[in-house]
Amino acid sequence: MGNVQLIFKKEDIVPEQMRGKAAVVFDVLFATSTITAALADGASSVIPVYDQAQAREKARTFNEPYVLAGEEQGRTIEGFHHPLRTFLNPIVKGRHLILSTTNGTVAVNRSSQADHLYTSSLLNNREMANHLIENHNNETIVLVCSGTSSHFTMEDFYGAGSLISYLVEKGSFTLSDAAQTALLFYNGLSASPFEVLRSSKIGRILLQLGMDEKEIKFVAQEGVLHTIPKFDPATRQIKEVVK
Repeated sequence: MGNVQLIFKKEDIVPEQMRGKAAVVFDVLFATSTITAALADGASSVIPVYDQAQAREKARTFNEPYVLAGEEQGRTIEGFHHPLRTFLNPIVKGRHLILSTTNGTVAVNRSSQADHLYTSSLLNNREMANHLIENHNNETIVLVCSGTSSHFTMEDFYGAGSLISYLVEKGSFTLSDAAQTALLFYNGLSASPFEVLRSSKIGRILLQLGMDEKEIKFVAQEGVLHTIPKFDPATRQIKEVVK
């Protein structure tokens, strides 16, 4: 029987304590949703970086076709592509996506000492649960909510609860109190995923900044993609698991 633990925000990650565990990072609005979609749309890999300076340095030394995308505090970084699927879908196929975001790519890097590191979202949670059950059923699985600016975020907690619901539906796991609470939260809501994401603080801020609601509607779809994004510590790239 495996164990499922949950971290509320990236600032709570103790990197060395990730060793020996399988970790799954969530940044539903939008980094891990973008990663899932980019790989599904044919990106060669996603390269998650800490910030725009590291992204620019990576781009300067990268010798393969790439797309440079990123946001900082919800605004597109100057000279970068907007890091949403609507903007990346036409250009990302066959290229590496160098991605810098305020929270999600930072959480991935802080979690990178895990023995196995994945990213997930509502888009691919169902497939991720199947993969975890098949490959990590007797291990400790740590779900990492990225949060924002040292604060817990509802949408990441909801995304983690969604994954837990699929895990316990088909597998046998012992849940930490935090993981159990995420499951109860997810199961107890009558609102649709779109309503949950739109009503979250980050959702409201992004809409106020002019984001089209269709972006939230897309990432609120559960189980529409079958991609399993996995981080490779040797290359620092996230690639789709080949089945």
